[in-house]
Amino acid sequence: MVFSRLTDVRPLRLDTVAAIVGLGLAIALLPLQLLASQVYLNTVPIVLGTACALYLLSLYQEDDARTLPTLPSSVTMALPGIVLVALAGLVALGIVQETRTPLFFGAASVVGTLVVGQILFASDEDLHPGVLVLQIVLFAFIFRFTALYVTPGYIGIDIWTHAELTRSILTEQSLSGIADDKHYAAPFYHLLVAASALVYDVPIRLAVYLSVGLVMPLSILLVYATTNLLVSPRWATLSAALYALASHVSMWGIHPIPTSLGLVFFLGMLYALIRVMRIEYTIRDFSLLLLLSVAVVLTHQVSTFIMLVLLLAAFVAQLVFVVGPLGLTRLDASVFRAKKPVNLVGLVVFNVGLTIFAWSLTPYRQDSFLETILSFFTQTLEESAGFLNIASGSTAGDEDAAEAAASPTLLEQLVPYIDVLGFLFLLGATFVGCLYVVHRRRAEQSVFTLLLASAFMLVFVLGFPMFGIHNFIPTRWFAFLYAPMAILGAIGLRTLSANLNPAIITAVLLLFALAFPGAMIFAAESNIDNPVFDGQHERLAYDEPDLAAAESIAEITGSPSGSEIRPDQQLHTDHPYQTVITRTGAYPSTTTATVPDGGVADHDYTVYRSAQSSDAVYFTDENGEGRIEQIDSSQLCRSDQATVYTNGDVTLCTPSPASS
Repeated sequence: MVFSRLTDVRPLRLDTVAAIVGLGLAIALLPLQLLASQVYLNTVPIVLGTACALYLLSLYQEDDARTLPTLPSSVTMALPGIVLVALAGLVALGIVQETRTPLFFGAASVVGTLVVGQILFASDEDLHPGVLVLQIVLFAFIFRFTALYVTPGYIGIDIWTHAELTRSILTEQSLSGIADDKHYAAPFYHLLVAASALVYDVPIRLAVYLSVGLVMPLSILLVYATTNLLVSPRWATLSAALYALASHVSMWGIHPIPTSLGLVFFLGMLYALIRVMRIEYTIRDFSLLLLLSVAVVLTHQVSTFIMLVLLLAAFVAQLVFVVGPLGLTRLDASVFRAKKPVNLVGLVVFNVGLTIFAWSLTPYRQDSFLETILSFFTQTLEESAGFLNIASGSTAGDEDAAEAAASPTLLEQLVPYIDVLGFLFLLGATFVGCLYVVHRRRAEQSVFTLLLASAFMLVFVLGFPMFGIHNFIPTRWFAFLYAPMAILGAIGLRTLSANLNPAIITAVLLLFALAFPGAMIFAAESNIDNPVFDGQHERLAYDEPDLAAAESIAEITGSPSGSEIRPDQQLHTDHPYQTVITRTGAYPSTTTATVPDGGVADHDYTVYRSAQSSDAVYFTDENGEGRIEQIDSSQLCRSDQATVYTNGDVTLCTPSPASS
C-alpha cells in the first residue's frame, strides 16, 4: 500500500479541506470534556476525528488490490432461510417467556447482524435486494409486534392520553370531544384510530396497532425508495436496514402516538422531496409533496417543526446552487445525475404560513400553541440558557457532591455509552457520507438537502441542549434525524468500501455489522417495555395487576375530576405508574411521591406496587429532585394508614379512621 502526498493532489478539493477542518475541529473539541461530563462531549469528537481520518486515508492511498472478501455463494443462499427461521424463533421466544427478555434482544441482535452482513459481504451476483428488503421488513414487524402482543395495555406514557382522546371522539362522534386539547388542530392520528376502531369493530388498543402500528414497519420502504434514487440497490438496502434497526425508530413502533404517524408522513415527504430533485417531475409529483406536508401539519406539532427544518435545508441547498457562494458547479454527472435545482420558495412559504395559522388556532394551556411555545422559549433564554448548561438547574458543585454520594458502579458508568453506541456508529458513517457529497463533482441539491438537514437537526438534538435549551424536545428528533443519517451513512460506507484498502475496509465493515445491530437493540429506547439494564432505566409497560389496580382505583374513588380533589387528597406513587392513573382518568390528581433518602413518605393517599422494590422507578427526594430508588412498602404505605385496596402486587393506602 502506497500513500500519495498532499502536495501531489491537484489542488486540494472541497471534500479534502472539509475533512482536514473536521479533523482539526475534533481535536479542538476534546478539551471540552474537562469542562463538563456529558456522553456526547466525550464521544462525538472521537467519532468525527475517526471519520475524517478514514476519509483522508481513502483519498491518499494508492493500492491496486481492490478486491473485497465476499461470502461464499452457498452461505449467501442459506442465510435468508436461517434468518426466517430465527425470526420465527424470536416470536416463539417472546410468547414462551411472555415478555421480551435480554435473551430475546441478544437473539435479535444476531439476526440483525446476519441481515447487515448479507448486505455488506454478499457478492454482486448473489445479492438479491428484494429478498433482503423482505428480511428487513419482517424483522421490523416481529421485533415490534412481539412487544405489543406480550404486553398488557399500552407501552409508553403518552399513548394513554391519546387513547383517551380517541375514546372522547368516539363518544362524542365528533372532534368536539377534544376541543380543549392541542390536538384539536392536529387530529389526524386520533381520527385514523377512531375510524379503524369503527371499521374493524375492535377496541381502541387493537385499532392503534392495526392502523399506526402496521404502517410504522412498512415506512422503512420509504427510506429504501429514497436512497435508491441516489445509489445502487445494495446501499439502498443497507440504509433501510440501518433505519429499521435504529433505536428511536423501534421505540415509536412500540409506542405508536402522533409522533409515529408524523414520522411516517415525514418519510413520505422526504421521498417526494428527493424525487422531485432527481427526476423531471410533473405536477402530480409536486402535488404529492404538498399533500404530505399538509398531512404532517394536521398530525403533530413537533413533526411539523422538524418538517420545516427539512424544507429550510432544501431551500438553502437551492440557494447554494443558484447563487453559488461556494462555487459549486457540477462537472461530472457520473455519480449523481446533474439537474437544475428545484425552486422550493412557494412550498416553504405555504408550509410556514399554514403552520403559523394552525398553531395560532391550536388551544394550549389557556392560550394558543404558538404564543405558549414562544413564551416558553423566551423564558428559557432569559433564565436557564448558557454554554455547557447541560443539566438545567445544577451546578458543578452539586454534580460533584452527587457523584461523591452516588459512587456509580462500572455498569452505571457504561450504560449511557451503550445507549448511544449505535447512534455514534451511524454518526461516523454519516460524517463520511457528508464529506463524499461535498466534492464539487458530486454536489447537487438532493444530497446537499440531506447533508444540511442532518446538520440542522443535529444542532437541535445535540447543540441546543449543550446551552440548556430543551424546548424543542430533542428526544423526539432522533427518529426523524435517522432518516437522512441512514441515507448518508450508506453513502459513506459505500465510499469507504470503494476507496479504502481492502484489509482496513473489511475490518471497518465487519466491526459495523457486528456492533451496530446489537448497540441499537440494547439501547434503552428499543426495550422500553422491559429494559435490558433494568437498574438504570424505568419500565414503561405494566403487568395485569398494575392495570387492574388502576381500574379499581377509578371504581373506588368514582374517578373524580381534578377540580373536585383537594390538595390533601392528592394521590402519590412512583413515576411512571402515576402517569397511567392520571392519564386514564382513574384519579386525575396523581403525582410522584416524595420519599426522603432512607426515610418515609409523608402523604395521606399513596399507592405502593411491588415493582417499587425491584425495578428502576422514580421518586422525588426532600429537595424535589427526581431519582431512581427502590423502597420498601413501609416507606410509602405507613402503619398508621389504612389499606383500602390490594391485589397482592398493588396497594392503595389512605388515612386511617383511627388516626383521625
